Amino acid sequence: MPKVINNYSGAVMVEDRPIMKGRVTVYSVPGCPHCTQAKATLRTLGVPVCEVDVNKHGEIRARVKELTGHSAVPQIFFNNLYVGNNEDLQTLNPERLKRLVMSVREEPVPLDAPPVPVENSTETDGAAWELSEALRNLILKLYSDHLSEDGKTVDYKAMSRSLYFERYCDLAVQLQRVELLSMSREEKLAFFINIYNALVIHGNLRLGFPKNIWQRYRFFNYVSYLIGGEVFTLQDIENGVLRGNRKGVGQIMKPFSRSDPRLQVALPDVEPLVHFALNCGAKGCPPIKTYTPQDIDGQLRTAAEAFLENDDSCVIDSVGREVKLSQIFKWYKEDFGGSDEKLLNWVFDHMGASEKKRNLQCLLSEGKVKVSYLPYDWSINSTN
Repeated sequence: MPKVINNYSGAVMVEDRPIMKGRVTVYSVPGCPHCTQAKATLRTLGVPVCEVDVNKHGEIRARVKELTGHSAVPQIFFNNLYVGNNEDLQTLNPERLKRLVMSVREEPVPLDAPPVPVENSTETDGAAWELSEALRNLILKLYSDHLSEDGKTVDYKAMSRSLYFERYCDLAVQLQRVELLSMSREEKLAFFINIYNALVIHGNLRLGFPKNIWQRYRFFNYVSYLIGGEVFTLQDIENGVLRGNRKGVGQIMKPFSRSDPRLQVALPDVEPLVHFALNCGAKGCPPIKTYTPQDIDGQLRTAAEAFLENDDSCVIDSVGREVKLSQIFKWYKEDFGGSDEKLLNWVFDHMGASEKKRNLQCLLSEGKVKVSYLPYDWSINSTN
């Protein structure tokens, strides 16, 4: 499965298995238990699997029937060598299976290999969005299985052993073919928030959680995915794309120069609400959720309201006439207006109806409110 290069030097997600020249082609349909078992077995062998949904490609289904004499799925080929269905795969002679794996490892895909879909530009665009949706669904499954109920802690050890995580790693490699320029603002917001949160988890599983300020700097500046043909680090995603190409904490330059092709992907303006959706793996971060393009602004506003309602993030001290906020508001103060007055007004406008909001309203109406910042919990959000 993919991993992050563990020397923090230009790290991108790359294949961790031995380089294989060929492929295993599995003709299948969604929801088929025999197909699922076959693919799980092939994953344990570490071979590259090309899965073809024959429901989507009728011409290929017909060709596979000609080649095999069967219309049932799955049908499995190692390069151009026909193995059969799932039962045939499970009962293969160990020596023959070893030779088949070796053939895929050492021999490129021959010209007479069974057919796979040929993507033109239109198909690629559609497939790219399907890929992002598939990744989001896998993230959702991983989160539901390994997140605490409040979304604040992750069982990293159990997640690393999950077959769904293996599948996620396989799909993450395909991010390089996503067409980013055709995405709307709403699609970019949902896509990059989900990818950021998943990449943090992926990086933590491969590298371990950064324990000091220098390790955090390296982690967020080098852990990356290849997306749409360009490398995006965690810093690039947060500050380059989602903050409209603004300098991040401790940065002296903007993430993207004027000649950087990634600048075309950046949102035109900073979106302050993303700060309540991005989770860097620390306990002080907002809870992890997944987001969809549909009503993304409403989803982000709800996340902000929940964050501000939490006393770990926002405390209204009516007696001391003081508002204590998460360090997030200090680090990105310019996103919330730049001054204490504008910051407090932004906070008030984005609070849900509550006693805390009423107390803040009283303070603001009387004027002279002190702003301070709460300690930030950098410990890992792990359940073990």
